[in-house]
Amino acid sequence: MLISTAYAQGTGFLDNQTLVNFLPLVLIFVVFYFLLIRPQQRKAKDQKAMLEALRRGDRIVTGGGIIGTVARADNPEEVTVDIADGVRVRVVRSTITTVLAKPDPGATREATRQREDTRVKAETKE
Repeated sequence: MLISTAYAQGTGFLDNQTLVNFLPLVLIFVVFYFLLIRPQQRKAKDQKAMLEALRRGDRIVTGGGIIGTVARADNPEEVTVDIADGVRVRVVRSTITTVLAKPDPGATREATRQREDTRVKAETKE
């Protein structure tokens, strides 16, 4: 006869062979999570915290490489940055990549006094 006897196979969903087949996929996902996804989430969280903590006087670097000092940070989407004497530009917060230095309030006042003293001395000599 042409018809052979058919034997029933186990149809268990979670047998040992199925778990062995899915184990490499699970391991790859775990490796991707700890090496790629988690560090990116942490970096994004740190960037967001840095942008929210921007204050007047912070020295920053934008995505285009412009270095400046924050003059005003009252708008949640943009800040006003001094990039040269008398030159102010508005910059979108999300383009700020790095905060170079946070100003020390005491040092800022002292530096301002020193500049004023130097300017007054130069004016009196003339």
